[in-house]
Amino acid sequence: MKGKAILLVIVILGIIGAIAYIESTKPDFSEEPAPVIVPGATTPSAPALDDMALEEKRANYLAAPEIIPTGEWLNTEPLSIAGLRGKVVLVDFWTYSCINCIRTLPYLKDWHAKYADAGLVILGVHTPEFKFEQDIENLKKAVAKYEIEYPVVQDNEYRTWRAYKNRFWPRKYLVDIDGFIRYDHIGEGAYAETEQVIQELLKEKVERMGETMDVQKPITAPEGAQSVDYQKVGTPELYFGYTFRRHDGGNTEGYAAETAVTYAEPVEKAANIPYVVGTWFNDRDFMRLESATGTVHLNYDAKTVNIVAGAEPGSTIEVYVDGTLTQTLAIDEERLYEVIAGDAYGQHRLELRISGSGFRIYTFTFG
Repeated sequence: MKGKAILLVIVILGIIGAIAYIESTKPDFSEEPAPVIVPGATTPSAPALDDMALEEKRANYLAAPEIIPTGEWLNTEPLSIAGLRGKVVLVDFWTYSCINCIRTLPYLKDWHAKYADAGLVILGVHTPEFKFEQDIENLKKAVAKYEIEYPVVQDNEYRTWRAYKNRFWPRKYLVDIDGFIRYDHIGEGAYAETEQVIQELLKEKVERMGETMDVQKPITAPEGAQSVDYQKVGTPELYFGYTFRRHDGGNTEGYAAETAVTYAEPVEKAANIPYVVGTWFNDRDFMRLESATGTVHLNYDAKTVNIVAGAEPGSTIEVYVDGTLTQTLAIDEERLYEVIAGDAYGQHRLELRISGSGFRIYTFTFG
């Protein structure tokens, strides 16, 4: 009897130890600690609300979390949400190789041009999806390429992302002159609706501060803006790195993390699943071609196709659509490459014939 009791104690202690170990190995998803307000540009604060009006805002809206910079600021000195009281602030989470983010940039730049003088401040919070996007020089080149003039801050450690409990690229939050989040939108679209809210919040600012400027401007799509009918896009974003990959791939050889695998030419190819040919290394962010040549096959349903990719100088891709060569791309730095700019939505066979060991493919995106 005594032996059984001792055995029971040992089992219980073992279970407790196992639970403690499992808990210790879990990622830390705890809340960010209350951030220290960094010195930032100060602006004239709006006249204080009366207690009843302030309590009504508190009851209906969340206070905007502070920006927690973990890198450099571009186009500005350091800013803070607290230091921007009295301004209308648009917090935009983005990353420069994300096609969905890129398609929103014409609207953000247009709003900056139209409303900055009226008191709108756009803060581009750059939270990188891939490791190469963490590099400040790469970000500077992207900001210059897309002619972004509003403030941008690095969020390489995802601290501001977590403070806002965000999970999406892109995502926009509109913060009023008292620091409350009055609107947020996930993804592309709703541009007219977003601009209407910008105008409403600026009107509130004008009235509270006794200003006379007119903030009711025509709501129009900016030059160069692209629209996507997602009801006609049948292929989802497809990742190649094992961190983000949400598919098993089409090859019978399967994936093996941190391992090079030689893939044979597939006999049949299902829709919306990538197939590769050649020897490829499976990395957390990408698949890297180890052989001198390789191929990526995809039967897709969309109008446009992009890849995020990179390679050593000299690598090329021959792009075949439904068996016809449409273009040859030179691949060098990691970035977004447009491989198909179709005229209409539809189903097609894509084949990328790659020359150059070291080519890295991160993701397919569609429009």
